[in-house]
Amino acid sequence: MSDCYVIEVSSQTVGIVVRDAEGYEFFAASHRFHALEGQIFRNAREAERAARRLATGQVLQVAS
Repeated sequence: MSDCYVIEVSSQTVGIVVRDAEGYEFFAASHRFHALEGQIFRNAREAERAARRLATGQVLQVAS
């Protein structure tokens, strides 16, 4: 399993996730995806889904 994944939405890089002890931390590649900056996801697919929701204007649910 990889420790780092590029997250893309509509063929554009929106950020990367890097695995640590907590999960996968998101690092935004543009201001548009800054709302995801520093969030921890269980896996890269979960981060991609969150980025897609943000790109389409859907409300993000922040894990507590």
